[in-house]
Amino acid sequence: MTSRKIAAARSHILPFFLLGFAVAQAQEPPLPRYEVKYAKSRIEIDGKLEDKAWEQAGVIELIFPFEQQTGRKQKTRVRLLWDDNALYAGFDCDDEDITAQHVSRDAPTYQDDVVELFLNPLPSQRLVYVGMEMNARAVMYDYLMVSGTALFKQFDLKDFRLATFLRGTLNARGDKDEGWSLELAIPWENFERPVTRPKPGVEWRAQLSRWDNVNPERVLSMWSHPLRRSASPHVPERFGILVFTE
Repeated sequence: MTSRKIAAARSHILPFFLLGFAVAQAQEPPLPRYEVKYAKSRIEIDGKLEDKAWEQAGVIELIFPFEQQTGRKQKTRVRLLWDDNALYAGFDCDDEDITAQHVSRDAPTYQDDVVELFLNPLPSQRLVYVGMEMNARAVMYDYLMVSGTALFKQFDLKDFRLATFLRGTLNARGDKDEGWSLELAIPWENFERPVTRPKPGVEWRAQLSRWDNVNPERVLSMWSHPLRRSASPHVPERFGILVFTE
């Protein structure tokens, strides 16, 4: 085929390629958005989510994106708030069998009943984010993640507060539990320039997720659909949008 014919063929193929790309983009679900409201009263970090401030926070219910997972699909509800001192997260987990074996900081809590918060406070970049994985024992595993693949475990948040409250018995496999809840406070001092305590209107990117049940019936639920076949929350381009408000 001559170079002129090849060029002509390409000119016919290109519009179809661009059309297919545009259709694929249009079919992607939009990124979820959540208003992080300013807490009007004090939040006591005791794991119970009973403080009046939580009543003003919107509720996120995690979804189950992976049909191949056959374990129990137990609901998780998440709330976020902020004030001059910290960012607050509250997780409320339905759970008929609460399990958590790891007790040491930075142990692999992702093997337990665990909730996760991934934060990107600088949305102009999508490579680096802070990972926090917290089990039902209130044990923190925190790190810096790069591109969803390279993990820096040496990173440690400073002066955070974390607590859980169990509505059942831990690691008692023969009974039926109700669930557990978790509260977290992250001081703004953990974020340095150009990221500081946000002002109203500032946007961050985040993913909220939960690993539940024991192998081989582990189930992953999430806030923002990752648009992947494999069960992993580490897809930073699909993190949802947090909008800080008064």
